[in-house]
Amino acid sequence: MLSTSQSMQAPATSLLPGFADPVDDAQQVFRATLEAFAHPGRLETLPARSEGQPDGLSPALTALLLTLADPDTPVWLPVEVPAAARAFLRFHCGCPLVDAVGDATFVCVPAGHAMPALDACAQGLPDYPDRSATLIVELPSLDAGDAFTLRGPGIETTQTLRATGLPDDFPARWAANNARFPLGADLLLASGDRFCALTRTTQVAVPANPET
Repeated sequence: MLSTSQSMQAPATSLLPGFADPVDDAQQVFRATLEAFAHPGRLETLPARSEGQPDGLSPALTALLLTLADPDTPVWLPVEVPAAARAFLRFHCGCPLVDAVGDATFVCVPAGHAMPALDACAQGLPDYPDRSATLIVELPSLDAGDAFTLRGPGIETTQTLRATGLPDDFPARWAANNARFPLGADLLLASGDRFCALTRTTQVAVPANPET
């Protein structure tokens, strides 16, 4: 337990509140995340939000990390992310924060930061493909921008995903990720309080012309 002097020295940012009801709110967000992975590309809206919002993290990134990160799941953040966000995650999630992207279970990419190369993230092992990374990437919009056509498990025929802010060569990067199956990374895309998922089995077509 912290002494009085240590408590006074502790960063105030680490004391920002998380979920109002940590158990119930996390369960709601977890169920929404499962739905997102079961139906790649389909947008989900956060069913619960954190009461505190640390500088550097959006509502969706905050809620997803509060739900998914724990002491057994290392998290990577870009070096420029403010200390407030790091203190918040240490306080509420107890997750290790790692410097090497390949050591992370969750690779968190807030708005304005470049998405790391997919093959630089943990890919899993042949006997343990689940020991791979999930990237959680904040985008400017999931309503406008390039139109991607998605196919694969969980999609009846096709699913259209509109997104602004993905790398220009994202379809090629994702095709290479598909080719590593059963290894490879998974992806959560977020914008504001909405998010969707792409699994390593989801096929992403070259963006279509939004005019067509």
